Amino acid sequence: MDSDLAESVAALKEIFAKRNLPVRFGRAEAAKVEEMRKAYRIPSRYRSFLLAADPTDVETVTPVERVRLFPCASLASEQTLGGKRTDEIPQWRKTWIVIARSALLGDPYFLDVSKLDAEGDCPVYTCMLGTDSVKPELCASSFQQFLRILATSMEVATGFGEAVLDDDDEAIFREALAPKIKTIDSAALRAGHWTA
Repeated sequence: MDSDLAESVAALKEIFAKRNLPVRFGRAEAAKVEEMRKAYRIPSRYRSFLLAADPTDVETVTPVERVRLFPCASLASEQTLGGKRTDEIPQWRKTWIVIARSALLGDPYFLDVSKLDAEGDCPVYTCMLGTDSVKPELCASSFQQFLRILATSMEVATGFGEAVLDDDDEAIFREALAPKIKTIDSAALRAGHWTA
């Protein structure tokens, strides 16, 4: 795992520990990761994440979203959208690989493996379920930045406690999160998924 990815994973683990939330990372089997690479063309940075920190039980918690990351063993079965396999959805691209899901709304978080960067990473998008079309919305310019945004969101959420928030509290949370996302990934901030 490269140093940027290692830092993002460490930040995520640290915030779970700080908030005393249950979390479990493991190590995916190399043969299974290779199988996923062949089947879905998952990029090298994501493969190194699975090999070093497979998210066997990881669900981030903030006042506005809960993101459940999928372990390597579940990736194939999680290639669904609204109960249908993604390959059965005409608007779904073969280069979109579901890696997580909103535990609140069921919306997928997915890599776009057609947009690899020099580090062997790619952007993460989401889309809303229950609409007539699939409209990707940028969440992070890379998987590494996605992990950093999740960790930072949980850090900001620390000050909000565990109570149910009203609309004003959600707006305050998003306002507090925006400048932190800007330093991580200005494109993700402009896209507005985390702050709108």
